[in-house]
Amino acid sequence: MGRRRGARRPDRFHGVVVINKPTGPTSAGCVNQIKRIFDQGKVGHAGTLDPMASGVLVVLLGRGTKIASYVSGGYKIYRGELMLGQTTDTYDTEGTITATAPWEHITAAEAEAAVLAWNETTEQEVPPYAAAKHEGQPLYKIARQGGDVPVKTKHIVVSEAEVLSMDLPRIHFRVRVSPGTYIRSLVHSLGMRLSCGAVMTALTREYSHPFALDHAHELDVLAANPETVAEAVIPMADALPHWPRFVVSTAQADMVRNGKWLDVVKTPPLEAPRVPGGPCESDGDDAVRALCLDENGEALAMVERQLQDGVERWAILRGLW
Repeated sequence: MGRRRGARRPDRFHGVVVINKPTGPTSAGCVNQIKRIFDQGKVGHAGTLDPMASGVLVVLLGRGTKIASYVSGGYKIYRGELMLGQTTDTYDTEGTITATAPWEHITAAEAEAAVLAWNETTEQEVPPYAAAKHEGQPLYKIARQGGDVPVKTKHIVVSEAEVLSMDLPRIHFRVRVSPGTYIRSLVHSLGMRLSCGAVMTALTREYSHPFALDHAHELDVLAANPETVAEAVIPMADALPHWPRFVVSTAQADMVRNGKWLDVVKTPPLEAPRVPGGPCESDGDDAVRALCLDENGEALAMVERQLQDGVERWAILRGLW
């Protein structure tokens, strides 16, 4: 008997699969492909990539969707290409050209200095064609309807901006940024500073902490080899490798499942994260957040150190069972 129309697929897998998103489809389109390839019910993703962008897209399966906000909050590394002398309404080559200007007077040194100036950027404007919302409506919908797109700004952190190669008017670059940073906006602002305009022509996300392109699987390879998809899934216990962890007893696991906080002094010492740079302020025994596992090594809950009645306890951030 076939699946009833409208019925949701059951969840076959729980965890994370990292894919190398190709240029062309939207991130949501890739998620739909994963649903079909994995014959999976609940699927989400952490950190959207524009259709023209490629690279690391973290896809969450089943209970893995519970950790979405904890794997999307890490820094990103991008490799990209920009072109001077042109401005578009989307800040990339997918948009409508709104202006052109001479760029030939700009020297290589001036162009490199403009890229390195990204390291000093702490605030940027959200592109008018973006999924960010205003009064519940995505900005890109307002723009496509010809409405007045409000100017939204956001705080960002940019580091390690560098020029990889240059053949003006094209510049290849790499940059490390805080989550939510629009590389298109960085490129657009560079063009404004040089008074010639600039558009992004290519973008690849090489790293989305804690996952790198080395961890990524190709969608077409997975689709052609469905018998191998299970091997691509990173299980829940390993989906937060940048968090310290500890294993609790059966009795303590029952307490966690019942929503009770655990006394910190009565839990085992923390195991160090397998990947540095987590959001836990410290990787040692005084870490603020940790992953709690049961005696079988299954992920039980994300926990946070808090005071309760004057006693330091592990509070449950999110149950993962």
